[in-house]
Amino acid sequence: MEPQLGPEAAALRPGWLALLLWVSALSCSFSLPASSPSSLVSQVRTSYNFGRTFLGLDKCNACIGTSICKKFFKEEIRSDSWLASHLGLPPDFLLSYPANYSDDSKIWRPVEIFRLVSNYQNEISDRRICASASAPRTCSIERVLRKTERFQKWLQAKRLTPDLVQGLASPLLRCPSQRLLDRVVRRYAEVADAGSIFMDHFTDRDKLRLLYTLAVNSHPILLQIFPGAEGWPLPQYLGSCGRFLVSTSTRPLQEFYGAPPDQAADLAYQLLGVLESLRSNDLNYFFYFTHIDAGMFGVFNNGHLFIRDASAVGVIDKQEGGQEATRAGENKDIFSCLVSGCQAQLPSCDSVSEKQSLVLVCQKLLPRLLQGRFPSPVQDDIDSALAQCGDSTRPDPEVLGAASWLKDILRPLRTCDSRFAYRYPDCKYNDKF
Repeated sequence: MEPQLGPEAAALRPGWLALLLWVSALSCSFSLPASSPSSLVSQVRTSYNFGRTFLGLDKCNACIGTSICKKFFKEEIRSDSWLASHLGLPPDFLLSYPANYSDDSKIWRPVEIFRLVSNYQNEISDRRICASASAPRTCSIERVLRKTERFQKWLQAKRLTPDLVQGLASPLLRCPSQRLLDRVVRRYAEVADAGSIFMDHFTDRDKLRLLYTLAVNSHPILLQIFPGAEGWPLPQYLGSCGRFLVSTSTRPLQEFYGAPPDQAADLAYQLLGVLESLRSNDLNYFFYFTHIDAGMFGVFNNGHLFIRDASAVGVIDKQEGGQEATRAGENKDIFSCLVSGCQAQLPSCDSVSEKQSLVLVCQKLLPRLLQGRFPSPVQDDIDSALAQCGDSTRPDPEVLGAASWLKDILRPLRTCDSRFAYRYPDCKYNDKF
């Protein structure tokens, strides 16, 4: 019986095939009966290649037992038409792929399958891993990583401490506090009995998965430790393993550069609000972007803006402080070099200013949304505020003040109607919305 699609998913995904053969990609070896038809051989090979492309880590059974594996196995995630009857693989150059997700096999909603690193970076990373062990060009990724000195320390550790993540290239771990690392372990969704700050319930493979994810791309970790359900501006985490992630679908911000003025004003207002919440929040963490582009932000169908890609987000614990990341090449190993050059240096956390993210947004994103969209003198005020907000030579208070002024200008330019479902009809009765 054909599962019933929700209206949005039905419109977006007219035809797709469940990834019934996905589990074959999670086995390092498999055999076929001698009489297997060539079509079945082709299907298995294609499915295996799909797993090799996306899984990363060992490209074999490293993902068995994870939430993402279970969701694919139970057909809770179904692919789009690029895995149709011909079982053709998706283009290598894409970083995300549309799919559908269901909790009950009745109502489906669109999701995205994200590569955490590009296919080119995958190949470079694999070669570095094999070369680090003086192995041939192809090798068992998991076997090599298990033998590293860093992972051996992880195996002995009862608690994730700053010294275990020193030298990793992730902005999240530039100067990690113990409070932040405890939050990572306590909320890591890929282990049973999550909730403890100790790793006693982690298997060896659980530890390798967590270490590998932190080294490759911390975006899945941020989605788990600062979930959207608790008010953080991040999409829902649905699962990850190795080098790919599944999360709720959003439209990238650049698709709204030609939006009507009231919608552009609303998105710009939300974007400034997101940065304000990252700068000042009840948990006393300071979030900042190391760099910014429009693909890092997305918009849900209800008009709500979220951070679509948090891989460039760093976190500083204002309550507890943090141990400064190494800057002299110490504690660098293959895990430090999986997605970037081994010589890359992390700037000091002391060099991160409150204005950093605002300056980047006011320079690169807000002008594309707001310039030339409104009549004078409103446009003149917007342009003046943008110029001040994007001026990196100004002191922090002036940049923050310009951003606040810009929000005040944008607030009355937003309209209250059903296009902005995330705040409608509340906006009809409360000026707060």
